Amino acid sequence: MAKIVLGIGASHSPQMSQHWKNWQLMADKDREDPRMNFGELLKKAPPNLERVVNEATWEQRAGAIQAAIAELSNVLDSVRPDVVVMFGDDQHEQFLDDNMPALAIYNGDSFPVIAKHWRAPWMAKEAENWAPTDAEYPNAKALADHLLLSLIDQEFDLARTNHFREDVGIGHAFGFLYRRIWPGTRVPMLPIMVNTYYPPNQPTPKRCYELGQAVKRAVESWESDARVAVIASGGLSHVIVDEEVDEQTLDGLRNKDPQRLWSLPRPRLKGGTSEVLNWVALGGVVESMPMTLLEYIPAYRSLAGTGVGAGFAYWR
Repeated sequence: MAKIVLGIGASHSPQMSQHWKNWQLMADKDREDPRMNFGELLKKAPPNLERVVNEATWEQRAGAIQAAIAELSNVLDSVRPDVVVMFGDDQHEQFLDDNMPALAIYNGDSFPVIAKHWRAPWMAKEAENWAPTDAEYPNAKALADHLLLSLIDQEFDLARTNHFREDVGIGHAFGFLYRRIWPGTRVPMLPIMVNTYYPPNQPTPKRCYELGQAVKRAVESWESDARVAVIASGGLSHVIVDEEVDEQTLDGLRNKDPQRLWSLPRPRLKGGTSEVLNWVALGGVVESMPMTLLEYIPAYRSLAGTGVGAGFAYWR
């Protein structure tokens, strides 16, 4: 039977692929972003952020982020899994509001990774730091088909898709494996898409944790000698840093405390912060494995409290 040999949690915010000197570009974007009231955020922001919103702190924290990503890459290289299962979210890349499943599995033979041309300067700076990628990568189709059957038997009603939009390719949460975490790999990946972003049908933290437990049972019942890694892509809190949510998430994972994870405040799981649900799903997979937290870095980029709570951990 297949064996889960590694779990990884990794933030994938665009800020983490930027040189620290470009964090100001993202802060400028925040100030003009119509989705945020920057003036109100300034009033509500934690006090004394000027201590960490400065070039010296940015340089130090950006260096720690890059070192943590490099360490995760080293861990993957040393473990050498045969298959990667990845929990990630889709941000209107494949699914739109006319059809937005709460949970979906991709079971096509392969998927495209598209090199995009960004117009916004901060987006272009992010892409400059991505590793070169191939046009197509193999999907773990046999495992995908097995998971679909097993999870249905475990009473998870899943959507499935075997086609990705050719002009978009696989979503950013999953492309992060090839662009940053494990560049150069051709190991098959299985995307599990969790609707963390779009109400009203986001799964609850408890349901995400139970999904992870069900995925673990499904993988371990797969008649294969494959060694499987499971990765949670995204989070922790962003675009507005919420250190309390981040600490509750990491504390629940570190102490194997499902109730702590299930009680995450759902009204605060908005935007990028909602991606902590991918970590919660991973928690159900790795609940019997020890956690190594490489870094938690509240990387503030503006005095309004915008930035990313960058987290990097592994279980083996």
